[in-house]
Amino acid sequence: MRRRRALMPLALLAPGLVWLLVFYAIPVVTQLWVSLQTGNADDGFAQTWHWGIYPDVVSEYEDQLWRSLGYAASATVLCLIIAFPLSYFIAFKAGRWKNLFLLLVILPFFTSLIVRTVAWQTLLTDDGWVVHTMIDVGLLPENGRLLATRTAVIAGITYNFLPFMVLPLYASLERLDRRLIEAATDLYSSRWSAFRRVTLPLAGPGIFAGVLLTFIPALGDYINAQLLGSSQQYMIGNVIQGQYLVVRDYPTAAALSFVLMVVILVFIGGAAKLVGGRTLREATA
Repeated sequence: MRRRRALMPLALLAPGLVWLLVFYAIPVVTQLWVSLQTGNADDGFAQTWHWGIYPDVVSEYEDQLWRSLGYAASATVLCLIIAFPLSYFIAFKAGRWKNLFLLLVILPFFTSLIVRTVAWQTLLTDDGWVVHTMIDVGLLPENGRLLATRTAVIAGITYNFLPFMVLPLYASLERLDRRLIEAATDLYSSRWSAFRRVTLPLAGPGIFAGVLLTFIPALGDYINAQLLGSSQQYMIGNVIQGQYLVVRDYPTAAALSFVLMVVILVFIGGAAKLVGGRTLREATA
């Protein structure tokens, strides 16, 4: 009986560990192996342990890396600005309509990411009503355009990843004990002060989780830049996709994938250190 009890945690962990081993650890090691090879797709690749490929790809594709960071950060900030009041309204004001609003938030996920992005491409086309309206009100100059611009790419990323910010924020605000806000107002705190000192800190885990869930996939995105931008707006995901499928330079693509992974890990580590371990545990609970 004692042996069974001791083996029970291992038995419960085994499926998850096998999954991580097969679908994460082995592919990562394989990609590392590929990244250190030299050669070409026609003559084949040989393992030469070419570690110099990493500084080479960083210097060659530095612009795309910085562009990806800028686009992902901008979209994350916009998602937070849009999602917080929306989540606050659903959690505190929606009443019996909460489920309907949550359904509307996740409804875009019922269609493919590519279909949603193509819809944005149609909306932002030069002959579309959005561009004509913005020209009429003076937000765009004559013969101005939105498609194939940085604005279109960031807008598309913001739209496609907005639910990833709304849902954790809503979950965090929904668990908030409203008696704490009432206590703050009873102690002569203004609404703004109660929001800043009570609501916002208690929503911290949701903000942290939403930022992670939005920033990480946005950093590796390439669909929005491909369909809504031009080669001048390509992100690092577009470069990796092109190196794998078009150029077939697999070591460069693998090395760029690892560089992107390191950037994400550094971001997660820095964010976790900034907000503290307690907030990280609450965000992942």
